[in-house]
Amino acid sequence: MDHVDFITSQWAQERPDLDVSAMGIIGRVALLYLAYQEGMQKTFARFGLNAAKFDVLATLRRAGAPYRLSPGDLLKATMVASGTMTNRIARLEADGLVLRQINPEDSRSFLIELSPQGLAMIDQAVEEHVATQDALLAAMPKAERAAFQTLLTQAQAAADLAAAD
Repeated sequence: MDHVDFITSQWAQERPDLDVSAMGIIGRVALLYLAYQEGMQKTFARFGLNAAKFDVLATLRRAGAPYRLSPGDLLKATMVASGTMTNRIARLEADGLVLRQINPEDSRSFLIELSPQGLAMIDQAVEEHVATQDALLAAMPKAERAAFQTLLTQAQAAADLAAAD
């Protein structure tokens, strides 16, 4: 019996009229999230990054050459508030990982581009990140991973529907 089982069994004893199975699922997802974040944070830290910096660098990298996006496109791709993005860009620029350039199509705006140092770093970091994620799931056979992916997708869709109500 783990912590989630302990909590749900207490509720089952105290309130047998309630079906707390959803509590168990959500509790496990929350614990998984924390475990996964802990492992990934260690990888980011090896590069002097955190999840926020990694997110911006990875977004620019996966955008393809020339690894450049407008701040608005970065906002859409990362789903953070504009003030938060401004701070992330400023920190990455101070670290020499991104460059802020005038937009050649509109001189009133600018583009954010990976610097050569940022490109080299994110290429290494994403390789280790993928390896870390794989290690976090190593005990799960490939077929079970695929089934888990399907179930998580269904759970996300159900949560999105519930949130829309």
